[in-house]
Amino acid sequence: MTHVRSPRQIKADYCYYITTHCNNREFKLSRRECREVFLYALKKALDKFDFKLYALCIMSNHVQYLGFAD
Repeated sequence: MTHVRSPRQIKADYCYYITTHCNNREFKLSRRECREVFLYALKKALDKFDFKLYALCIMSNHVQYLGFAD
């Protein structure tokens, strides 16, 4: 049985702390090339959506963000 989470409601003028893990918490971000692909995708998302990124920490199996929704 799969649990599907309903989409979050993003509120304007709020600061968000977000943590994202790799599938099965595997160490997929250990290689520099993988982190560069991730950063490229993140840049595209920030260009598309109204979200300001204040802090970013990339570890080998998860990423933490601190951002503000406009």
